[in-house]
Amino acid sequence: MHHVRLGRTGLKVSRLCLGTMTFGLQCDEPTSFAILDTAAAAGVTFLDTADVYPLGGTLETNGRTEEILGRWLAGRRHEFVVATKCFGKMSAREWDRGSSRKHVLDAIDGSLRRLGTDYVDLYQLHGFDAETPIDETLAALDDVVRAGKARYVGCSNFLAYQVARALGRSEALGVERFASVQPRYNLLFREFERELFPLCRQEGIGVIPYNPIAGGLLSGRHRREAGPTPGSRFTLGGAARIYQERYWNEGMFAAVDRLRAVAAEAGLDMVTMAVAWVLANPDVTAPIIGASQPEQLAPALAAEVTPLPADLKARLDELTAEYRRGDAPR
Repeated sequence: MHHVRLGRTGLKVSRLCLGTMTFGLQCDEPTSFAILDTAAAAGVTFLDTADVYPLGGTLETNGRTEEILGRWLAGRRHEFVVATKCFGKMSAREWDRGSSRKHVLDAIDGSLRRLGTDYVDLYQLHGFDAETPIDETLAALDDVVRAGKARYVGCSNFLAYQVARALGRSEALGVERFASVQPRYNLLFREFERELFPLCRQEGIGVIPYNPIAGGLLSGRHRREAGPTPGSRFTLGGAARIYQERYWNEGMFAAVDRLRAVAAEAGLDMVTMAVAWVLANPDVTAPIIGASQPEQLAPALAAEVTPLPADLKARLDELTAEYRRGDAPR
């Protein structure tokens, strides 16, 4: 497993990052441990989680994923780069969410307690909080770093202009700047190539994309006529609506059929091809891969040692160009 720098920082991370949002709902603790063991054996040293995981859970299950990860990390915390996120609602209290100073400082302590560690390597905002001044949030994140509770900070689900403004305010205030962004990115969602990725390239921001296989749709195993697969992200709690709105439509399935034919012609597993395509983007630091069973990791892990030929990359770019524009037909 290759390691690369996270943006312009000196931190080296594995070329693939293991996402953990399935832990504690889609898969139980022993299965979660097996997934972590499989990833670690393959050389994955970069782990991503969030305080609101598992995906599709409730207020009562929020934090369960961090607890599972923390138990697995016991005695080997120093062997891994650990990232987590805050922003989501953690209780019925109105102030227990968002990116206010109060919530950020409360949330990091909660995450550290659940993870069983005194610091995380990367602390990220899970979303943009339009109700909190960005200066307040950035100052709170700076305090988190200065207190030694995080080494770097980043963001997820920010638009390019939001990242750009945060960078500008960090420079003006003299506080910690974002080291990374975590956007959605795959063959069926390419809009961030237009503005966010060029910004990250210019500013030296690491890019850690999630959903490289479109919530599983790019595995090719889902069939429109059969309906959402039970137990998948397309059927789990509140996440089901989000994932169905993102990917479960005729246009996406037609694209998957075209990509399936290309993968067969190239002799590649669809997951391997999809993740390798993300890795082929020079702006990408480390795609986030995940699983609900350890054996599901194999094709994604294979992508790290399966560089796409230039002609195949160009063909995939052309086949999915409509998803770069932001006005793709549904």
